Amino acid sequence: MRKNIIFLIGILFINIGFAQKYKSEELFIKTADSIKISGTLILPKKEFKKLTLAIIIAGSGPTDRDGNSGLMINNSLKYLAEGLVKHKIASFRYDKRAIGKSLSSSIREIDLRFEDYINDPVALVNYFKNDKRFDNIVIIGHSEGSLLGMIASKKADVSQFISISGVGRTADNILEDQLKMQYSHDLTRTILDSLKAGFTVSELGKLKSLFRPSVQPYMISWFKYNPQVEIKRLTCPVLILQGDNDIQVKVSEAELLKTAYPKAEYEIIPHMNHLMKIVKGDFNENLKSYYNPKLPDSKALINRISKFILSDYKK
Repeated sequence: MRKNIIFLIGILFINIGFAQKYKSEELFIKTADSIKISGTLILPKKEFKKLTLAIIIAGSGPTDRDGNSGLMINNSLKYLAEGLVKHKIASFRYDKRAIGKSLSSSIREIDLRFEDYINDPVALVNYFKNDKRFDNIVIIGHSEGSLLGMIASKKADVSQFISISGVGRTADNILEDQLKMQYSHDLTRTILDSLKAGFTVSELGKLKSLFRPSVQPYMISWFKYNPQVEIKRLTCPVLILQGDNDIQVKVSEAELLKTAYPKAEYEIIPHMNHLMKIVKGDFNENLKSYYNPKLPDSKALINRISKFILSDYKK
């Protein structure tokens, strides 16, 4: 019995030691339209006179600040933040409006626009520019967050922008690729063409749940933005990262971004999948990682991001 007690105390001390590797703050930050964005700020435990802050933008759908969505618990963005803080880089990751703790009864799906998700990180950057702990702010956008991040980076005038698994084509083309194997291509393209032109659609057939009337205004606003055009507008240093085992976004998408912005640093991470995990198995093994909260993020990814941020930033 005594041995068990000693063992448990040892585990307790290990957990406490791990928890103290960085400091954490839970914040609610109000946007220009009075929406409260909830997020987690983590900082190195040691105080520094100069500190870089990375604002991490999650991908599409109900993906929360940790990179989780529904039953898909993988902690990808949480592990990204914890990896960066080991390199003395602070981060703020947040639940996008209408998601997680940023959910509000005042937000209706039919009122949401892509521009809302651009303006929110701009508001976050402006908030942290007034925080004297940080003198360098970077935006990291994952998946759909890449497009949001590159536009926000220009508007907020950040120091650097990093794209992880970002697409190079407009969202309507990406959706067409994803849907053509499951649904009538003619119907899919008809709906997408109408939304692309700015018109809502009533004849939806089997695609009614995906293109429900309440989400169509958001899609219309989303389809207007071309990542290859938006990345060209940037004047800050850019890093484009992509895994070669990504079953959602192909390497060719990253190549389009690199071609559009030749000055960008660019790297393909071997065996990395869409969730920034190293997966060397088949398609099924890749899918399993979406539900594995214990699988860490790629060390090569975190090291590459940290090197880019710290070496480019003139201290």
